[in-house]
Amino acid sequence: MTNNSTPSARLAPPVGGFQQVDGRRVFVHRSGSGGPAVVFLPGASAVGLDYLGVQQQVSEFTTAVVYDRAGTGYSDPVPLPRTAAAVATELRVLLRAQNIPAPYVLAPHSLGGFYAHRFAQLYPRDVAGLVWLDGLHRDWDDFMPPAMRLAAAERMGTDPEQLEQLRPVLRAMRAELLADYPEHVRRSLIEAKESDEWIRVGIAERSNLTELATELRAGPNLPDVPVVALSALGADPAQPAETQRQMRAGRRRMDAALVSAVSHGEQRVLSDTAHHRLCFDRPDAVVQAIRDVLARAARR
Repeated sequence: MTNNSTPSARLAPPVGGFQQVDGRRVFVHRSGSGGPAVVFLPGASAVGLDYLGVQQQVSEFTTAVVYDRAGTGYSDPVPLPRTAAAVATELRVLLRAQNIPAPYVLAPHSLGGFYAHRFAQLYPRDVAGLVWLDGLHRDWDDFMPPAMRLAAAERMGTDPEQLEQLRPVLRAMRAELLADYPEHVRRSLIEAKESDEWIRVGIAERSNLTELATELRAGPNLPDVPVVALSALGADPAQPAETQRQMRAGRRRMDAALVSAVSHGEQRVLSDTAHHRLCFDRPDAVVQAIRDVLARAARR
């Protein structure tokens, strides 16, 4: 049963509620009906409600689920970082407790790609398809320039002074990205993302990327289900031009390799949006990819 109550010490979500999983409250918000259900897996420093806009569009034609992993967002705290297996197992328990039947279409963004891959390794029969939203890949380091490999990404954002200097920029970016959200949701998210706690959580979740990649490489490839990978190759002013060029080339090759490993895989390159802006700038592309994966899964 979902319980909307929350202790005063924790921030209350503006929509959705909580599901007890292993004695902890995990935030979950579901909309729509029918199946296969589409489940969004957030990136690091992101939370389920960052995907509310696309979730509401997807809920017009099937069940759509956003949630916060334990230790992140509105969910109860746990020690971070965690293994991919722990996150994947928790998600399966959550979906079953919510009486959302398998199989699911997983829509992972960024770090969520590691967790979706582990879910598919552990529970291949529970996966109907995948919509890869510029997700991380276990072979990331094989495709990326040295300055952007996983070990370097683990160190990003750990300088308190640098973080403090970035606060005004991040605040302005969030206000712009969330401008079309309902006011109570927008205000709650911006306030929470400003908190030291949520900032620390984002850093902690990124601190074991190399270990997660190793964990995934020890397991099987993705199951042979429909996959659409959206590769966000737009300009990112935060990165030097040459680094961006190398990253774009690496991302293009990496996602091409991902979709070539299944029978019904497709890569769609988006040159008008960047990694963190994908679901805000191009909800149309995200929703269309989900529609197409659902259709292909139905024909299997």
